[in-house]
Amino acid sequence: MSLKSFIRAKVMRLRSEISNEDLIALGLTVGKNFSRQEKTLIDQSHCWLITIGDDVTLAPRVHILAHDASTKKALGYTRIGVVNIGNNVFIGASSTILPGISIGNNVVIGANSVVSRDIPDNSVAIGNPAKVICTYDEFVNRKQEELENNPCFDESYTLRNPNISEDMKKEMKEKLDKSKIGYVV
Repeated sequence: MSLKSFIRAKVMRLRSEISNEDLIALGLTVGKNFSRQEKTLIDQSHCWLITIGDDVTLAPRVHILAHDASTKKALGYTRIGVVNIGNNVFIGASSTILPGISIGNNVVIGANSVVSRDIPDNSVAIGNPAKVICTYDEFVNRKQEELENNPCFDESYTLRNPNISEDMKKEMKEKLDKSKIGYVV
């Protein structure tokens, strides 16, 4: 384990989070280019029932559950289910994926969605419960047009640039005040 991974694991533990490495050791299956942002919860108690494909991003505060204890008191058993997330999937901030759900390939799940039914390949789903609103290609085409017609900023306009100036921040805000939406690398 690299020093960076070691430090990250310790920070996560301080936040009461469990690292990807620890989840994988418990049985979670994860593909290549997996990005899990802060405060994301992957069901530790049954993580071996969860499979996540290649090129998947979990935005902040996403919850993926493989168990549902609502039946424990009444039935004496906890409900469990396999969760499969395909390739090239983005799950928006504060979304919840419930047990027994499959999310296909090339899927976007909108922020604050509750996925309680399977989501097919090549789709965009939003809401509570999440419903498909368009195809993945329609979504990408609309965003491509939006990209071409709104302000775009390079990496120097992010916190990855330690020298981002107050003038740059002000410029970005002024441009976005006019257009409402823009894009950054």
